[in-house]
Amino acid sequence: MDTRENCWKFFIDRVRRQLKVALCFSPVGNKLRVRSRKFPAVVNCTAIDWFHEWPQEALESVSFRFLQEVENIEPQVKDSVSKFMAYVHMSVNQTSKEYLANERRYSYTTPKSFLEQIKLYRSLLGQRSKDLTTKMERLENGLEKLNSTSAQVDDLKAKLAAQEVELKQKNEDADKLIQVVGIETEKVSKEKAVADEEEQKVAAIAVVVSGKQRDCEEDLAKAEPALLAAQDALNTLNKNNLTELKSFGSPVAAVTNVTAAVMVLSAPGGKVPKDRSWKAAKVMMAKVDAFLDSLINFNKENIPEACLKAIQPYLQDPEFQPELVASKSNAAAGLCSWVLNIVKFYEVYCEVEPKRQALSKANAELAAAQEKLAAIKGKINHLNENLAKLTAKFEKATADKLKCQQEAESTARTISLANRLVGGLASENVRWAEAVENFKKQERTLCGDVLLITAFISYLGYFTKRYRLQLMDNTWRPYLSQLKVPIPVTPDLDPLTMLADDADIAAWQNEGLPADRMSSENATILTSCQRWPLMVDPQLQGIKWIKNKYGEDLRVIRIGQRGYLDAIERALAAGEVVLIENLEELVDPVLGPLLGRETIKKGRYIKIGDKECEYNPSFRLILHTKLASPHYQPELQAQCTLINFTVTRDGLEDQLLAAVVSMERPDLEQLKSDLTKQQNGFKITLKTLEDNLLSRLSSASGNFLGDTELVENLETTKRTAAEIEEKVKEAKVTEAKINEAREHYRPAAARASLLYFIMNDLNKIHPMYQFSLKAFSVVFQKAVLKAEPDEALKQRVSNLIDSITSSVFQYTTRGLFECDKLTYIAQLAFQILLMNKEINPAELDFLLRYPVQPGVTSPVDFLSNHSWGGIKSLCSIEEFRNLDRDIEGSAKRWKKFVESECPEKEKFPQEWKNKTSLQRLCMMRALRPDRMTYAVRDFVEEKLGSKYVIGRSLDFAVSFEESGPATPMFFILSPGVDPLKDVEKHGKKLGYTFDNKNFHNVSLGQGQEVVAEQALDLAAKNGHWVILQNIHLVARWLGTLEKLLEQHADGSNENFRVFVSAEPSSTAEGHIIPQGILENSIKITNEPPTGMHANLHKALDNFTQDTLDMCARENEFKSILFALCYFHAVVAERRKFGPQGWNRSYPFNTGDLTISINVLYNYLEANPKVPFDDLRYLFGEIMYGGHITDDWDRRLCRTYLEEYIKPEMMEGELYLAPGFPLPGNMDYNSYHQYIDDTLPAESPYLYGLHPNAEIGFLTQTSEKLFRTVLEMQPRDGGGGEGGGTTRDEKVRAVLEEIMEKLPEEFNMAELLGKAEERTPYQVVALQECERMNLLTQEIRRSLRELSLGLKGELTMTSDMENLQNAIFLDMVPDSWTKRAYPSMSGLALWFTDLLVRIKELENWSADFALPSVVWLAGFFNPQSFLTAIMQTMARRNEWPLDRMSLQCDVTKKNREDFSVPPREGAYVHGLYMEGARWDTQTGMIVDARLKELTPTMPVIFIKAIPVDKQENRNVYQCPVYKTRQRGPTYVWTFNLKTKENPSKWTLAGVALLLQI
Repeated sequence: MDTRENCWKFFIDRVRRQLKVALCFSPVGNKLRVRSRKFPAVVNCTAIDWFHEWPQEALESVSFRFLQEVENIEPQVKDSVSKFMAYVHMSVNQTSKEYLANERRYSYTTPKSFLEQIKLYRSLLGQRSKDLTTKMERLENGLEKLNSTSAQVDDLKAKLAAQEVELKQKNEDADKLIQVVGIETEKVSKEKAVADEEEQKVAAIAVVVSGKQRDCEEDLAKAEPALLAAQDALNTLNKNNLTELKSFGSPVAAVTNVTAAVMVLSAPGGKVPKDRSWKAAKVMMAKVDAFLDSLINFNKENIPEACLKAIQPYLQDPEFQPELVASKSNAAAGLCSWVLNIVKFYEVYCEVEPKRQALSKANAELAAAQEKLAAIKGKINHLNENLAKLTAKFEKATADKLKCQQEAESTARTISLANRLVGGLASENVRWAEAVENFKKQERTLCGDVLLITAFISYLGYFTKRYRLQLMDNTWRPYLSQLKVPIPVTPDLDPLTMLADDADIAAWQNEGLPADRMSSENATILTSCQRWPLMVDPQLQGIKWIKNKYGEDLRVIRIGQRGYLDAIERALAAGEVVLIENLEELVDPVLGPLLGRETIKKGRYIKIGDKECEYNPSFRLILHTKLASPHYQPELQAQCTLINFTVTRDGLEDQLLAAVVSMERPDLEQLKSDLTKQQNGFKITLKTLEDNLLSRLSSASGNFLGDTELVENLETTKRTAAEIEEKVKEAKVTEAKINEAREHYRPAAARASLLYFIMNDLNKIHPMYQFSLKAFSVVFQKAVLKAEPDEALKQRVSNLIDSITSSVFQYTTRGLFECDKLTYIAQLAFQILLMNKEINPAELDFLLRYPVQPGVTSPVDFLSNHSWGGIKSLCSIEEFRNLDRDIEGSAKRWKKFVESECPEKEKFPQEWKNKTSLQRLCMMRALRPDRMTYAVRDFVEEKLGSKYVIGRSLDFAVSFEESGPATPMFFILSPGVDPLKDVEKHGKKLGYTFDNKNFHNVSLGQGQEVVAEQALDLAAKNGHWVILQNIHLVARWLGTLEKLLEQHADGSNENFRVFVSAEPSSTAEGHIIPQGILENSIKITNEPPTGMHANLHKALDNFTQDTLDMCARENEFKSILFALCYFHAVVAERRKFGPQGWNRSYPFNTGDLTISINVLYNYLEANPKVPFDDLRYLFGEIMYGGHITDDWDRRLCRTYLEEYIKPEMMEGELYLAPGFPLPGNMDYNSYHQYIDDTLPAESPYLYGLHPNAEIGFLTQTSEKLFRTVLEMQPRDGGGGEGGGTTRDEKVRAVLEEIMEKLPEEFNMAELLGKAEERTPYQVVALQECERMNLLTQEIRRSLRELSLGLKGELTMTSDMENLQNAIFLDMVPDSWTKRAYPSMSGLALWFTDLLVRIKELENWSADFALPSVVWLAGFFNPQSFLTAIMQTMARRNEWPLDRMSLQCDVTKKNREDFSVPPREGAYVHGLYMEGARWDTQTGMIVDARLKELTPTMPVIFIKAIPVDKQENRNVYQCPVYKTRQRGPTYVWTFNLKTKENPSKWTLAGVALLLQI
């Protein structure tokens, strides 16, 4: 049945069968992974064909196949060429991996890059061989011409003699003609005199005539308006309104008068009709059309006198006016108007008539006079013709004579020229012959040379100098020489000389290209590559050169700007150069065909979007990015030639040297730059001259001896060349002198270059740290101007170095977070010392890497195994031989040194105290890693000076001085600090306020972008200030902001300022602030102060002398106020000790302090006695306690207040910290002074903590410091190798190991059968087994799934991927953590611990007998076991469970000493104490030993007792936590005996931990 449905179905089936869809995905990045996970059909419903890298054989065969078509290569060499091409491609792949590992830059090659290499090779080879042939032909041609010159000289002499005879004859002929011409000329001049006279007469008559004519015309013009009005009046009449008029019965007099007037005027032959009645009028208008025509064609120039007379009465009638008649009839009004205007016209016309007659008479006279004149002129013309013929004859004779004379002279000149030519080119003859020989040699090695430069252009652009040299000299050239059939190649070929000559490079440098070798290479690649160049140019040096190079002809475009595609399209058709600047990592896909140069319609068009755009072959595209190490997709890297314009250390050093010399010795630098320009000019001139000469010689036709210009050009060339050579010699001498003088300043430039690169590397620490070279140069120049002048040059240079270093240091540090400042100054010091060769790189490497010798046991009790491992590996360096023996030999002295509180200030024992500072640091790193931050700070102070370690923040006004319209200020926000207060304060001083309408403050968020844009535009125009707060909230708008700031940077009002604030992101991925904004701005961080000293000052800064004076009870008020300030500083700064400080982090702020002081004031005023309890309660439970959510933290806060605010404070016996008594009654400034004088150095004692408390966080800080500085070291190869195993292999190995070791699940059915009694202990054991099963099941399930995923049998899901990442990073996967117990260990330790727990459970569940000593940490839920102890006891004695508590008795024994459990209660082990230690002898808590952070507790006997029997005197209620994280991992409270006041242990943060 042919129904529609069936037809449609048939069609769809057929399409489905025939349709082939090919999807192409790039596997780079995570796009493919994410997409195939979101759309499983991409994987399930397709046949996947994964294209791998082409192997060597494929590369060889492809290139060999393409080379078959190339003519300029010997057939036997083609095979070698294809091998080399393949080798180049593979070696670049290898180097790219190294490049990524060392420099973190992604360089990709694809088969397309390889094909592009072949294409470039073919085109370059063709072009080069053509160039060579042309050059050779030109030279050979030149030589040939020179040889033929001498032969021609003799012929020329004979020619000259004949020319002289001819010349004599021609002279005589010319003389005869002169006389005849004279006679004729006289005749003509007589006749001309007569004619002139006549002409004057005619002119006079003509003047009279034209006057009359003008008069007539003016009068006629007056009549014109009346005529036009009559015409308009007729236009208002038409058949309809005339017919209407005609139909009137007996109209009013006004109307009949009008028709009567018309009858009078139009009376034929002036016979005025008697009957002018309405009836007669009707008869006249009977035929409307005929009537209208008669009016239109009315003979207005001839109106009979009778008619005029008869019409006068009508005209004088006051009613006879069109406006009045119109009210009666429109047609009548029109006729009325006609009559009036026709009469007016006629009257004027009559006046003009006599004048017109006079005019025609005058015209007749004029005509007669002109006729007479014409006759005379005819006669003259005839005479003139005769004269012209004679004159022509004479001129020809003269010309012949001259020509003959010139020919003779020319021949003579040619003879002399020929002699000059032969003589002049004698030296060129030799030089050119040599050049031809050279070119022939080049022709032989051409295929090899072009091969190398092709590889150079195609692949080396993105690599830095080191890798370029490595590939070119150590990889490719050696390979060339060991091929079976060698490829002929010039031995030490420099690719630059092949691609660009001195003149080109000179021209580039004049256009602003930096003068270093790298830049020249880059420019060469940029101008020679066929694929579009993509410049990676973070310092904007390349783009500056490009803009100068192309000047006005360059079209600069940004992707995304309005109409950018149209601009590209126009340039594409016009064949212009387009620069797309500031590319991001992802390029708009619309530009794909343009980037790939995918032309259509025989290369005439390119598709952009869905539009076919005309393609002009001279179009050129240059891409540019500011990103320092962009990750471009392989497709893009294949389409473009990436060129790395990043400034190099040497390159920058030279630029800065030029800058410093031009400021210090402008004369020298001017001379140098003039010399360079002059030298470059010479190179360009010489080349042009030589080219010119050759092209003239080669293009000269047969007889070129007559080419005077050629010979003169040759002589000029030779003269110029000689002059230039002379000048070049002079210049060389001058240059040597200049360079010698400039070299004195090199240390300053080298230091500045080093500083820039250290500063530039900071973005590895945090992406907020972006600095531009432009901004750096400004700082550099200011530093040079600021440096102390000095007569002695050496001292001046030293001052320069000092000034530059400290300026850059200040500029950089004000934008760094506190935690990164030490990293920066350490890196600064190490790099400066390395550059000055003052330290040994091997020692620095040890300090940073700290390679520990594994598996050694420390022979001394004061060093851990880890430290001893460090000592052992340090001993392998020559300088430290026998250090280990010394430490063992005089252990006592070393122990005293190691256990001192500030070992960095002490002297090392024995001769080790004489070691260098860096060597002492190395030893300290092994002995006391926790003191390294202090030691490094001291090291920097010693080497660079104390100004580099003082952490005073810069005054805002100083920083403001450096800002400008192009330099915004960027505040990096920290919690609890408002930097914009400074801006407002400074604005007020300078008159910028809200009230003055010149200060705009925009807090960004939803919809505020427009407001901000308007504010910026207005401010830029009028020079206002703009604050943009929290720009991190408008991620999408930031690109626009960057462009706006860039636009306003130039040409806006000089007072315009922008202040921007944003919070930094915590991860590199979350960082969104554009580089352009960060680079150009002055970055300022404001952080809350660190350290007790700064915090206490800051707390006091909230008050003034007035505050102190406001309360009547001065003594009490001041004492409690100071104690509260101390309390505030302590609680704020205690955070840094981690969980040992506070279980959870709280946002205490200055508001808490100021309100507490208000409360204090009110209470003291209101009460006669100081209500200490009330105050403590208000402060501790409400003001500060309001933030606190953890009970133990609340206890800590309360304890502090009990220690600091108590009646004893009034008696002057209160110590706020050891060595810091509460001050008495003083004034405000004295309190600050007292803090400076009396407060002990920063240490945990100030907080009531043990020094051990800071060991942990100081060790971490110093580890991080060295790790970061190590990462910032310039990387060299070798780091990335030797790893060997891939990510998947590593994951698979760990996965298999876990699966293998993971024991079977507990058989719950069997266990339930065994545990019949279900005692509390058994229930705990069963619960634990159940929970363990849940965990092991999840581990087994997820690992099996991942294993299948890795084998490819299952699609990878995001869960599997997270698991894989966790395993790779040695972290416990989330899905396991959820089902497990709290732990802070890495995966390896966690799993080992898990196996021990399972074993412990297996032992217990074997017979359900309580183990002799229970490992409390082994439980998922230790509380359940402790509760079970109470339940068992309660059941046995029938006590109520809620009236019971646990009693802990710490035994003196260890786990091995117990073989049976106690009768009641249980023995537990595996607890550690943090913050103090247990003294087994006295059975009390005592102070910890230094560096012993978590000593093990002996076995604890726990039993249940009724609450009332509990011992509460001399006990410390010690919290028990599962991990060091404390807080949420709280388990129980154990009462432990103490001789000291329990508050001591509360402040010290003493707790028991189940795991460490």
